Amino acid sequence: MELKGIHHVSAMTANAAKNFDFYTKILGMRLIKKTVNQDDVSVYHLFYGDVEGNPGTEFTFFEIPMAAPNHNGNNSISEISLRVPNDTALEYWKDRFKSMNVAHMDISEVFHRKVLKFKDPEGQRLVLVSDEHNEGGVSGGTPWEKSPVPNEYGIIGLGPVKLTVPYLEPTETLLVHVMGFRKIGQYASSIEGQQDIVVYETGRGGTGAEVHVETRTDLPKESLGRGGVHHVAFRVDNDEELRAWIAKIKGQRMVNSGYVDRFYFHSLYFREPNGILFELATDGPGFATDESLEHLGEGLALPPFLEERRQEIEAKLKPLDTKQ
Repeated sequence: MELKGIHHVSAMTANAAKNFDFYTKILGMRLIKKTVNQDDVSVYHLFYGDVEGNPGTEFTFFEIPMAAPNHNGNNSISEISLRVPNDTALEYWKDRFKSMNVAHMDISEVFHRKVLKFKDPEGQRLVLVSDEHNEGGVSGGTPWEKSPVPNEYGIIGLGPVKLTVPYLEPTETLLVHVMGFRKIGQYASSIEGQQDIVVYETGRGGTGAEVHVETRTDLPKESLGRGGVHHVAFRVDNDEELRAWIAKIKGQRMVNSGYVDRFYFHSLYFREPNGILFELATDGPGFATDESLEHLGEGLALPPFLEERRQEIEAKLKPLDTKQ
């Protein structure tokens, strides 16, 4: 029973239309599902990914209209990485960001990989990470052939997720001794006087299976808003394994959601000791269960248990044109 890597990351936006424009027209990702937050059906839940929305490529957003800006701080998912094929792709992206007025930094190196840090229009802290030296690691996905970004430079999945916490030991204990991650190294913090950032991996490892944990003693607790990250999910092979994980987490006497049917995948939610929300999610059934691959993301998709409420749900949503 081993987690395979990162499944998806879910973040916050205050404007679904502008979010769609940035992630599809500038980053060139495919909108693979336009649906609603199953816990609050009055708001959109948008899923971006590779051509099929494969596990490990999914970057999702809950729309919370009028949400306040995220107040960055501790007890948070503080940085999300997106994988690109190689170092050359980073040069392409640097030029693209400059021409499109996307806030970005210079190409640098983090944990032996070339990276390019940037932000979306709401201040989401993002990193493009090169897969140049990912031999043997979790495989990336396949960019959509209709993307405005050439395939040879396209985003191929989620990279390392960075957590920022005030106390390392309890988070490390959960990752290593309960969730089966391996501690594989560390690198210096960019903040003077702070501890090194510690790197953990699971499954086959590599860019698609890492969590980086930053310990900060100088920050207040983060206040989540637009431009912040709600949770990170890790890949579970199937339902049988998910139920085994549920038993394991319950055995640790951790408060958890139990089995949750999200239709496109099945999940378990719980919080790690510093309060960050984790999810374990199955690789299937997948996003083509209610739409053809050719037409993913074009209409409002609702799981069967919400379909009878479609008229009510659509009446409360602001129309969103997601033609790509």
